[in-house]
Amino acid sequence: MNNSMVRAEGIVKNFLSGDETLYILRGVNLEIMQGVSVAINGSSGSGKSTLLNILGGLDRCDGGKAYIGGAEITGLPEKSLSEYRSKKIGFIFQFHYLLKDFTALENVMLPAYIAGMKKKEALDRAKALLSDVKLDDRTGHYPSQLSGGERQRVAVARSMVNDPDLILADEPTGNLDPDNSATVARLLYESAEKWGKTLLVVTHDENVASRAGIRYTLENGLLSQNEGV
Repeated sequence: MNNSMVRAEGIVKNFLSGDETLYILRGVNLEIMQGVSVAINGSSGSGKSTLLNILGGLDRCDGGKAYIGGAEITGLPEKSLSEYRSKKIGFIFQFHYLLKDFTALENVMLPAYIAGMKKKEALDRAKALLSDVKLDDRTGHYPSQLSGGERQRVAVARSMVNDPDLILADEPTGNLDPDNSATVARLLYESAEKWGKTLLVVTHDENVASRAGIRYTLENGLLSQNEGV
């Protein structure tokens, strides 16, 4: 049985800039097996975030196909894509996007509650995930009362509350100092492993990338696997 979680076949993405066509992704192929952690490095503007957004159903490709858990997503209508994102994908971005009027605990449980999980179950799951990221004593704090690193750790917990198949992290430590970056990266990888999640991280940070089981570089619109890592 094939336990492939992510399969990208010939993904192409172009952007128009005035009269010029920018060829961002030139036929990207990628396969990630279930439960594996993968990091993609690449210079700014290389298309890392674009690829992540296509796999997460936030953007459309101009060519090729993407499969998540064996199901093709590239041709889905918008309503189906929205359902796919809410049920199958956990997102972590460079900015935490926490709701300022909600506590850490409420920020984590809210997506599950909205998706139809019973309130008690959502609450218990949120507490467990916040414990995983070492925020047991900060559950009642609002984002303004948390440090940058703590807010991003809340975002890590929130990404897993709906029990998604795949966690997509776009520069998850990009706004943090080195110490907080190391802490968030460690807790992200540890949480993904504990809950059996497939994790795909795009990052400039060598230390964040080095924690992944498999590493790639995106350059000139194509992916290459890093040897010896």
